[in-house]
This record gives sequence, C-alpha cells and structure tokens, in this order.
Amino acid sequence: MSAFRPGILPSLVVAVLLPLLVTLGFWQLSRAEEKRALLAQHEVSQQAAPVSLTELEQRRDLNAVRIRLRGQFDVAHSLLLDNRTHNGQAGVELLQPFYDQASGLWVLLNRGWLAWPDRRTPPQFTTPEQPLELVGQVYLPPGTSFQLQADQPGNGWPRLVTRIEPEPLWQQLGRGGLAYEVRLESGPASYLAQWPVVAMSPEKHTGYAVQWFALAAALCGLYLYLGWRNAREQHHEHNHESPQHPL
Repeated sequence: MSAFRPGILPSLVVAVLLPLLVTLGFWQLSRAEEKRALLAQHEVSQQAAPVSLTELEQRRDLNAVRIRLRGQFDVAHSLLLDNRTHNGQAGVELLQPFYDQASGLWVLLNRGWLAWPDRRTPPQFTTPEQPLELVGQVYLPPGTSFQLQADQPGNGWPRLVTRIEPEPLWQQLGRGGLAYEVRLESGPASYLAQWPVVAMSPEKHTGYAVQWFALAAALCGLYLYLGWRNAREQHHEHNHESPQHPL
C-alpha cells in the first residue's frame, strides 16, 4: 500500500458518496422495473372487458380496471382540476358527477383536458343531458391521496380545485358514490382523454441509473488517481531529501 496514498479527506468523501451514488443507481433500476410492471398491467387491463360497478366492488386490485356505466351527468356540479398542462399549454381537467342507473351509485367522471389560455375567462365546455353508455378506468393516485380543496365563501359551480377526493364531494352533495376517480376513455362525451400511465418512462429511469453509476465510476477513478499521484509525489520528495553519500 506504500504506492497508494489518497489522504484522509478524499477517503472520507469517497466513503460517504460512493455508497450513496451506487444506491441511487440501483434505486433508479428498481423504479424502472416498477414502471415496466405498471405498463404491463395497464396493457392487460386495456384488453380486458369492462365490468359493472357491482362487479367492481368484488375486486381487490382496482387501479386501471375498466368499468361500464349507463346513466346521466349531473350538469349542475362540475369541478375544474387546475394546473394541468398539455404540450406546454395551460389547462384544466373537467370532472363531473355521473349517476349509474344499474348500481344506483354516483361516479366522479374525469372527462379529460380543456385548454384555458386566458385566466380571466372561464374555460368553456358542454355536458350531454341525455342518458349515455360510457366506459372509463378507475384511477388511484400514487402517494398522497387527493383531498377536496377548502371551499371559499361564495364559491359556486363550476368549482376550481387543485386537489380532489370523491368521498368529501359525495358527503357535501348528500349522495352515495364511488370513492375513486374514474377517467373517461376517448369518445363522444370526452375531451382530450390522453391519460399517461406513468409520469416517467422506464427508459428514463434506466438512463438516470447509468448516470449515477457513471458518477460512481468517475469518483473511484479520481480517488485512485489522487492516491497514486500523492504516493508518487511523496516518494519523489523523500528521494530528494535523502542525503547524498560521497563516493
């Protein structure tokens, strides 16, 4: 080990950063695998036939399950989910209660994205008043559940919200309804219904993992270089200071 003298400070830095970088790399790889599993699950659910709300209650895994609805929209109570962008354009998502006649339950149906270019003018939309047969997918948000934004005095309908959870809405309206948001599939009653399955693709996670591992490799290379350089410098100084013996 006399030919390798990295020093105390570089050794401490490497001891702290190297495990962190490697851990981050493997974490990104695990996230990539999770996203692949989600995409595979979504692909399977897309091929499955839609079920009724009665059949939905018998299932354990509800996320992305396609459901079949027949009933009418509640025109009077609409929610506009704010801060939703599409291709860099500001907008909202339109959510409306939908009464399913077969089950007698209400469903908070997300009809898709609407552009909102001017905040001074409310976004315009229309609502079918006739009975409809629709197909949607149950959406379970990852992480923290959505919550209904606190009402402001005099706040009417349509109501602009930043977060939403169906159950408080049903309590507010005095109705029995599904506790999950349902995203409408593309059709005559939908607006822009291009729902991303995952926020970040598995390929991006893999790319980030490669970056973390590359940083770890660069850190190791720099550590080795400093250790060998310091050893050579110390060896050179030692030889220079050694007394010269006369012949």
